[in-house]
Amino acid sequence: MSQASGGKRKLSLAAWIFIGMFAGIAAGIAFNMLNMADFTTNYLKPFGTIYINLLKFLVVPVVLLSIANGVVSLKDLKRVGTIGGKTFLYYMLTTALALVIGLFFANVFRSLNWFPKLETTDLAYEAKSSNLMQTIVNIFPSNALAPLVNADMLPLIVSALFLGAGILSAGEHGKRIGQFVEDAYEVTMKILMMIIKISPFGVFFLMADVIAVNGAAIVGSLALVILVAFIAYTVHVVVVYGFSVNFLSKMSPLTFFKGMAPAMITAFTTTSSNATLPLTIECSNNLGADPEVSSFVLPLGATINMDGTAIYMGVTSVFIASCYGVDLTLGQMATIVLTATLASIGTAGVSGAGMIMLAMVLQSVNLPVAGIALIAGVDKLFDMGRTTLNITGDATCAIWISRIEKEKRGAPLPWAEK
Repeated sequence: MSQASGGKRKLSLAAWIFIGMFAGIAAGIAFNMLNMADFTTNYLKPFGTIYINLLKFLVVPVVLLSIANGVVSLKDLKRVGTIGGKTFLYYMLTTALALVIGLFFANVFRSLNWFPKLETTDLAYEAKSSNLMQTIVNIFPSNALAPLVNADMLPLIVSALFLGAGILSAGEHGKRIGQFVEDAYEVTMKILMMIIKISPFGVFFLMADVIAVNGAAIVGSLALVILVAFIAYTVHVVVVYGFSVNFLSKMSPLTFFKGMAPAMITAFTTTSSNATLPLTIECSNNLGADPEVSSFVLPLGATINMDGTAIYMGVTSVFIASCYGVDLTLGQMATIVLTATLASIGTAGVSGAGMIMLAMVLQSVNLPVAGIALIAGVDKLFDMGRTTLNITGDATCAIWISRIEKEKRGAPLPWAEK
């Protein structure tokens, strides 16, 4: 189809992704009604898995090259420290706020006795909890190649930071390496754009399988706790992100959410912050974020900023406590906030990683880890919402930091002109 054919406007990527998502829902419902869930799992889901694999295929080079290139682009190690400090504080604050919001709504619904007390005597679920000090130690790799091979995000980010800092510190000697990093990053982004173009198809296959396999029964008796989580997700988006975009970044929230729609939909269907990262960077840059800021802030956020996961942990902790007949004290809820905020730093931005974090949080307040089995069956639904929040929060930070940097230079805000 010609771009100018008949004067018709081509549909945007966001529109095609929407079409792919709703077509997948319709197909999933049809396959579910025909009892053909096995067909979708065996023949449709693999294509969705290929799409996710292609996105993940670029995660390591995108994170390594984008952060290193972002550090080099800042041209000043002092500036790297300033931007990094603001980014870290922003992420920790929004994560803590998300936990408070999640705990608030969960306790409101529990006080109304709307959380059922379920039979949990035969539950069994094994999850490895994280040791905070070991997480800190593991951030610093003992092998330069291990983070690349294992796609271990925190050590990879540290490696990228050292690479960028080394290039800047080397002066003239570092310029050739810096140019190579920049060129390699541009090549990687071109490959990325090829993969992004097939997003509508990947979204279709993934959504069709989720609906066909789970159907309406996936919600079952857990419909209420899912509703609570999504209410909290929505409040966090409207209140926290709306405030940040409107007052901190001086951008219209409608402009922001419209611009981030492709990344948000992709996050909703892939349930992976890392897999969505390339598209998050693209959408943020299109909104007017400084590329050197977004290439530094967004990969960092994909690893340490977990607002949606924080809400999920707050809601499900209260729900699991209710199922076991345990009343959480204010002290225990404060422990949940602290533990989950710190635990978010060591969580991989991949599908399902939130359940491992939840195990750590449950242990911090002496709740049985076996309680995770109560929500394991519908974790995919929670994951869709929490991943969408995670990447959206990353983008709000990138826009805010970009606004500060632009005003320092006396440059106009691109979104103020729209």
